[in-house]
Amino acid sequence: MAMKVKELADLVGISVRTLHYYDEIGLLSPEEITDAGYRLYSNDNLEMLQQILFFRELGMPLKEIKQMISSSSFDKQDALKQHQKMLLEKRSQLDKLIKTVEKSIKHMKGEIQMTNKEKFEGFDFSQNPYEEEARKLWGDKAVDESKAKVAGMSKDAQKVVSEIYLKLASIRNGSPKSEEAQEAIKEWYDCLNNNFGTYSLDAFRGLGQMYMDDRFTKNIDQYGEGLAKFMCDAMGHFADAYKN
Repeated sequence: MAMKVKELADLVGISVRTLHYYDEIGLLSPEEITDAGYRLYSNDNLEMLQQILFFRELGMPLKEIKQMISSSSFDKQDALKQHQKMLLEKRSQLDKLIKTVEKSIKHMKGEIQMTNKEKFEGFDFSQNPYEEEARKLWGDKAVDESKAKVAGMSKDAQKVVSEIYLKLASIRNGSPKSEEAQEAIKEWYDCLNNNFGTYSLDAFRGLGQMYMDDRFTKNIDQYGEGLAKFMCDAMGHFADAYKN
């Protein structure tokens, strides 16, 4: 039975705007769009969404997911086997962390003694999905500069970031192309370049598109529901306007 976008979002536990965005970028398009404009998703769509979310759980960027599932050689069953392998590895790491926590509790109670090495068993800093995605988009130099600036960012700079988010949140229900919105998004563009590294217009647009990922949306929308989508649209329009 076909499902409407709200039904699918509720079933899966993701936002409607995420499904809309997946459709916009050609990652997951509904089986049918009715004359009334309703998106209808089939069982095949649900299976593909499951694949996409498995990839996302493992930290893969949307661009790579799209390339992979669009390939003529993509096999759903093989992909599921790979998901299983990687998730088992992830579970193994989590089991180690759980044991470390349990031993740490006993250590604090004086029941056992832990070596310094044992206190850090299970931690794995070899991969950071946010950083990995950023490095692929903008390169190592830009990310390294950004990390250094973030580490040394003053309280005043942090305050500026918060003020810009609040300003954008206050106008998020209007048009992202409006003069007011574009002035505010330019403040964000300038803030990024002054405090976090050098952002080209293409990088700025790419950052806005990343905001539509649930990982980012959840944090940004703390300032106001729908802010991530508003910023994504405003940043895209800003990049287009200044390139032309």
